[in-house]
Amino acid sequence: MAARSLPFETQEPSSKGQAKAALQSLNFFMADMQAGIGPFLGVFLQQRGWTSGPIGTVMTAGGVAGMIMTVPAGAFIDHTEKKRLVVIVTGICTVLASFLILFSQSAPVVTVSQIATAIAGAAIGPAVTGMTLGIVRQSGFNAQNGRNQAWNHTGNMVGAGLSGYLGWRFGMVAIFYLAAVFGVLAIASVLAIPERAIDHRAARGLEAKDAGDDQAQGFRMLLGNRPMLILAAALACFHLGNGAMLPLYGLAVVGAGKGDPAMFVAQTVVVAQAVMIVAALLAMRMAAGRGYWLVLLISFAALPLRGLLAGSVIENWGVWPVQALDGVGAGLQSVAVPGLVACLLGGTGRVNVGQGAVMTVQGIGAALSPAIGGWLAQELGYRVAFYVLGSFAVVSVGLWLGFAGILRPACGGTDQH
Repeated sequence: MAARSLPFETQEPSSKGQAKAALQSLNFFMADMQAGIGPFLGVFLQQRGWTSGPIGTVMTAGGVAGMIMTVPAGAFIDHTEKKRLVVIVTGICTVLASFLILFSQSAPVVTVSQIATAIAGAAIGPAVTGMTLGIVRQSGFNAQNGRNQAWNHTGNMVGAGLSGYLGWRFGMVAIFYLAAVFGVLAIASVLAIPERAIDHRAARGLEAKDAGDDQAQGFRMLLGNRPMLILAAALACFHLGNGAMLPLYGLAVVGAGKGDPAMFVAQTVVVAQAVMIVAALLAMRMAAGRGYWLVLLISFAALPLRGLLAGSVIENWGVWPVQALDGVGAGLQSVAVPGLVACLLGGTGRVNVGQGAVMTVQGIGAALSPAIGGWLAQELGYRVAFYVLGSFAVVSVGLWLGFAGILRPACGGTDQH
C-alpha cells in the first residue's frame, strides 16, 4: 500500500514554504498556459475573415463543453491522488489544442480547439483548488487562495503584455509560442510541489476521520443547499453578461480602426488583470473580517456599470474604465466564490464536486454569452449588445439583495468558521 501524505502541519517548515511558493508560481504561469490564445482569438479570427456572430458561436461551443465537464472533473479531483499529474496533462492538452488553430482556421478545427481547451480548463481549476486546500486546509484556505489569485492575475497581466508586444512585433503566431513557454514553466512549478505536502482528505474538505467517502453527487448536493443554489443562479446571470464583454469590446474598437489588434487586446487584459490583483487581495481581507456577502454584492454591481460604459465609449481610451470594472468584478469573485463554496461544504468531502457544480451552473451563462453578444452585435450593433449584456447582472444584484437573510449568515467572515 502506498504511503499516505503526511498532514501538512506535521511537516518541516521548509516543505511548507516550498509548497506555498510552488503553488503561487503555478498560478502565475498557468494563467497564460490555461487560456492559450484566449482573448486574442477573436481578433485573430477577425483578421482571417470571420464575423462577430460565428466567432461568438465557436466560443460558446467551448463554453458548453467546459460546462458539461466541470462536475465530472470536480468528482475526479475529489477522488484522485494524482492532482499534480492532472494539471500537467491538461496543461499540455490546452497548449496543443491552441496550436491547432495555427494550421487551420476552418470552423470545425476552431470549434474542436475551443472544446478541447475548455475541457482541459475544467479540470485545471478544481485540481489547483484541491491542492491548495490539501496543503493549507480550511483554516488557511482564504489567505492562500487570495495569494494564489493575486499571482494568477499577475501572470495573466504579464502574459497579455508580452503577447501584445510579441504579436505587434512578430505577428499573432508569436502568442502561441509564448503560451507554450508558460506551459513548460507551469509544469516545472507543479513538479516543485512536494507530493507529501498534499493531504488528499483535506483536499476534498474532509477534516474529521469519520467523514463519509461514498460517491459524490454534484447536482444533488447543489440543489440541497439553498445558499449554493442562490450563488449559482446569481453567477449564471452575471456571466451571461460578462462572458462576451472583453472579446466584444476588442472587436468593437479594433473593427472601428481605433486600435492595433494585438496591442489593444493586450491592453484590455493588462488593465483588467492589474485591477484584479488589488481586488483579490482586498477580497481576502474583506472576507476574513466582514464575510463574502458584501464582496460578491460589489462584484455583481460592477457589471451593469461596465456595460453602460462599454456601450457609450467605443474608443481606444475606453479600455481604462471598462476593463477596470472587469477587474473589480472578476478579481473579487476569484477569491470569494471558491472560498465560500469551501466554507459551505467543509467537512462533507464534496468540496471539489461542489466547486464543479457551481461552475457548471455559472458556466451556462458564460457559455451562452459569446453567442448572444456576438449575434446582438452583428444584428443591432455593438452599443446595444453591451447595454443588454450589462443588464443581465441586475438580476444577480436582485437575487443577492432579495435573499440576503439566507445568504448573510452563510457568507459570514472566515474568522467565524
